[in-house]
Amino acid sequence: MKQSWSLQSKLFYVFKEKMQRVTYEIAGKELVLETGRIAKQANGAVFAQYEGSTVIATACCSSDAVEGLDYVPVTVDYNEKYYAAGKIPGGFIKRESRPKDKEILVSRLIDRPMRPLFEKSFGREIQIVPTTLSTDQVNPPDVLAIIAASAAVHISDIPFNGPIAGVRVCFVNDAFVVNPTYEEIEQSQLEIVVAGSKDGITMVEGGASEVGEDLMVAALEKAHEVIKDLCALQEKLRELAGKEKLPLTKSRLALENAAAIRDAAYFKLLEACFLKGKQERSEAIHAVKAECKTQYATQLEDEGQAKLFDALFEDMQYEILRSSILDKGLRVDGRGTEDIRTITCEVGILPRVHGSALFTRGETQALVVTTLGTVFDEQIFDDIDGDKREHFILHYNFPPYSVGEVGRLGTGRREIGHGNLARRSLEPMIPSKESFPYTIRVVSEIMESNGSSSMASVCGGTLALLQAGVPMKKPVAGIAMGLISEGERFAVLSDILGEEDHLGDMDFKVAGTEEGITGFQMDIKIAGVSPEIMRKALDQAKRGRLHILSIMNQTISKPATAISEFAPKIVTMRIDIDKIGALIGPGGKNIKALCEQYHVTINTENDGMVTIYGKNTKDAEEAKAAVTGVVSDPEVGRIYNGTVKRIMDFGAFVEILPGKEGLVHISRLSRQRVAVVTDVVKEGQELPVKLIEIDKMGRLNLSYIDAIDGGEDSGDNRRDESHNPDRYESRGDRPRNERPRRR
Repeated sequence: MKQSWSLQSKLFYVFKEKMQRVTYEIAGKELVLETGRIAKQANGAVFAQYEGSTVIATACCSSDAVEGLDYVPVTVDYNEKYYAAGKIPGGFIKRESRPKDKEILVSRLIDRPMRPLFEKSFGREIQIVPTTLSTDQVNPPDVLAIIAASAAVHISDIPFNGPIAGVRVCFVNDAFVVNPTYEEIEQSQLEIVVAGSKDGITMVEGGASEVGEDLMVAALEKAHEVIKDLCALQEKLRELAGKEKLPLTKSRLALENAAAIRDAAYFKLLEACFLKGKQERSEAIHAVKAECKTQYATQLEDEGQAKLFDALFEDMQYEILRSSILDKGLRVDGRGTEDIRTITCEVGILPRVHGSALFTRGETQALVVTTLGTVFDEQIFDDIDGDKREHFILHYNFPPYSVGEVGRLGTGRREIGHGNLARRSLEPMIPSKESFPYTIRVVSEIMESNGSSSMASVCGGTLALLQAGVPMKKPVAGIAMGLISEGERFAVLSDILGEEDHLGDMDFKVAGTEEGITGFQMDIKIAGVSPEIMRKALDQAKRGRLHILSIMNQTISKPATAISEFAPKIVTMRIDIDKIGALIGPGGKNIKALCEQYHVTINTENDGMVTIYGKNTKDAEEAKAAVTGVVSDPEVGRIYNGTVKRIMDFGAFVEILPGKEGLVHISRLSRQRVAVVTDVVKEGQELPVKLIEIDKMGRLNLSYIDAIDGGEDSGDNRRDESHNPDRYESRGDRPRNERPRRR
């Protein structure tokens, strides 16, 4: 990939304002960062352009600071305007409304690498708003929004330990492509979005088609090369247009009796932190805190002192957990660094659903349900990337009871983000729509949580899909890794707990099959990780993944041989393109009649593919036979299971295919003499018949199977020529010019 610097500053005067502009070339395409022309009242604003895609990112902070905050009050609201793609929003309301899932996912991509770089002591609310104003539907604007958001904060007066930058890396045709087009993404074997600073990678999100660990590391290294250049580009823009940073809010508060509280609580807390079980540890830690609070109740009546007291206890837990791992290799639940908690797998636990599984790993538990639907249940996306449909859907729910809390039920950014990771991990192993024509919805209900419920959703999702009879290419499992580091010392942890995620330096999730990685997400709270740590984490994750897969395979390793009796039945067939019109009929008459008769839904495609959706197998198969009949031509010598439609004096008219009738003459109803047709057949009776001939008029002459002797029809046994079918036709059965002439 050709990359070259083209840093330049040009002075433009727009409304008497100074505009600064810097550029950078990626694979022959120019990335432009510009400030000073748009949104000048924001603390920082950067207009970014990459080919035909443009984003304006603004950063603002509140005017008042709050002292003693223990978190960073930052909000990222990425949004896309429909006009960016020359579209008007669909539906009744023509204004962009609540954020779409994609906008929430991109907001998370921006938030995760930037949040750790803000200072808690700044104490002001911060809002970052990247807006896609134009898109060429060739170059994705999401990575452009990451760069623009960082640049807007970096040149602003908001304190920020950045900049950071983001790029997308794909592996296409045995080569890495940085910031690929949508077409290249579709063709890629690996697709990841990587964000980081000049010092290292801090966030990764993406999926792959069973790639190896070495390829993943190489992709991360490739991404970081470009990230360092993009961070330098933002530094140059700050030199040209940066504002002086606002002061931090230095806390004037200090915890009184801090040393005494620490001495009284530390060793009790040390014992409490290593009790087995999340609830037991939590209750013991709470008891130690409660005892200290009682002793210093008067002091802690002050809100500021109470916050500092809580912070001291968290600092002690941070120290206890990390020192135990680094010094002894011992984790709070007694495991070693590579040990994985006890795993149990159950399938088919819900009686009426199409597929269900309960995956439990330690104190994390996911109840996962698979539902099979039809093409009419597909997820439809209407956004600036273009309309598309998905036949695989995964939803993740994290109710408050899963962690023993009280709260509102709803879908937040966490649910959307975790669900997207689980979906990306499973999607490469989902069968194509052509080979399995069902819409597949997987729902993961988190029943308990103490670390990596998204990876439990991947494992439970595999089990539920297989139990539902979905022919997955291979089973998929996932594991969450952690990192504890101090100087040159570090420890990589397998299957991390909630405490290790909260107090550790890395949350690193890897999902995949026995052959390779399919899903990948990493968040790092420190400046970056070395390639050595990354390789060790990936190798350790692979061992853990294989261990989990081996346990899952003992429960179910192959799809069920048949789908649930409660699932819709879908039958596909392909017909000649020139027969589509005959199937549909004038104004859809034929196809509507078939749908009503067999209680099914029939969908036709322009390529001749016909899909039949029925509530049960019987309806679907009967409808398929009917469709076959409509589009098939009668074959002489073939036996059909027909239905008697009309009875005449001279024989019976039998429908052998939908809309195609033939005559069984009275002489061909039996090998014995038949006096009256109704002595042998009744109207509505099913009758096995053989097509004897198609005459020159296109009429079908049939013979009842019982009247056939030795494979031949009974014509040799006819009584006399007076039994010629023409002599027994009523005048209304054939046009006048086709009636036989009397002699």
